[in-house]
Amino acid sequence: MRRREFVARALAAMAGLAGCGTATRPTPSFSVVPGGEAWVPVARVLAGQFKRDGVAEGGPLLTVTGLPAIAAAEMAGVKETGTPLARLVGDVEVLVVSNASVFREFDDFARRLVADPGGTVLGGRPQGESDHLLFGLVARGLGADARVLDYAGYPTTDDAAEALLAGRVGVAAGPLGEWRKRLGKGRLRALAVSSAERVEDVEAPTLLESGVRVDFADWCAVLGPKQMSERDRARAVEVLDEVARSARWLDACRARGWKPIPLSGDDFAAWLGSEAGRTREVLKDLGLIDTTCWGSCVRGH
Repeated sequence: MRRREFVARALAAMAGLAGCGTATRPTPSFSVVPGGEAWVPVARVLAGQFKRDGVAEGGPLLTVTGLPAIAAAEMAGVKETGTPLARLVGDVEVLVVSNASVFREFDDFARRLVADPGGTVLGGRPQGESDHLLFGLVARGLGADARVLDYAGYPTTDDAAEALLAGRVGVAAGPLGEWRKRLGKGRLRALAVSSAERVEDVEAPTLLESGVRVDFADWCAVLGPKQMSERDRARAVEVLDEVARSARWLDACRARGWKPIPLSGDDFAAWLGSEAGRTREVLKDLGLIDTTCWGSCVRGH
């Protein structure tokens, strides 16, 4: 999906946030922001959890969203996207190369990126989304010029993997959950993971261990309507907290490979503001906002 199309779809979803219910405890209807199809299972599990817990009907429409939608909003200059309720889960990202790559370790890639930021084609999902942002954060952490990164955006991780194996991309990034099945089969290797701690069964250091101050996840969260009352907000946060602590939810996370990163209420609202700020700065570094070239500064494929 091209970046402008993603922005338009994300804005359409944000505009659809509306209405508050008056039930004793809200059973929300869940929607997923367009472009966030990866989080459809989260919305389904949440809806099932609320139904099993017997929460009364009549609550607000809640939107399951994530980092790509926040990036799209920043690129479009939209600041109000809804009422922050809770962060739920995230996907650790991984940097991947082919087994034949000259980059045997992350340090090899880091040296090349600093010396020649545009000399290696980088790949992942569409421009301006999580994978692209991670490369921007890595470049920033290394002191490399992110504006000249040569990034190739693909519709899916499968497409990015095909490009990597075909040699059209030198290093790819994406959610570990989508790359894990491809690693360890003799064709692809992990250079680093984006989490603060190493990941079990992945033979790769963290970016933090490698000298890059980045702790990053392709996260998923729930927003309420923009005009949500404080009473309804408090009720929704309470129920989401209960869900995040429940054994059924944690079992679902383990089964689907989601990493629980719960944060709710005012703490989540403060974190979201900080995350939006970080995202905005990286998008500036990448030449995707606050630039007269509107994307032409970034090489496309």
